[in-house]
Amino acid sequence: MQDCLFCKIAAGEIPSKKVYEDDLCYAFFDIDPQAPTHFLVIPKQHIASVSAVTAENQSVVGHIFGVIAKLSQELGMESYRVVSNIGEQAGQSVFHLHFHVLSGRDMTWPPG
Repeated sequence: MQDCLFCKIAAGEIPSKKVYEDDLCYAFFDIDPQAPTHFLVIPKQHIASVSAVTAENQSVVGHIFGVIAKLSQELGMESYRVVSNIGEQAGQSVFHLHFHVLSGRDMTWPPG
């Protein structure tokens, strides 16, 4: 998508602090971290949110969760939270599917 911030980050048009990249996804540290470790994992294909996952694109979500597991081990994260906000009321501000991975502090429940 032409004006999508995360599409531009994945394409290298906007700089980011890369954690991981492969043919399907891109991971980078959040510019406004909410925990000592806070990175995002996004598909390179533009998908607006979890609500836009379909039979045709759902395999990338499974792949992303495998990447999250791999990165959490590589970064020594014993405990972490994975969050995806869907819609404005839930706090989604960039309408490109992304998963926040947060670790390094106590996470309260319920969030928000």
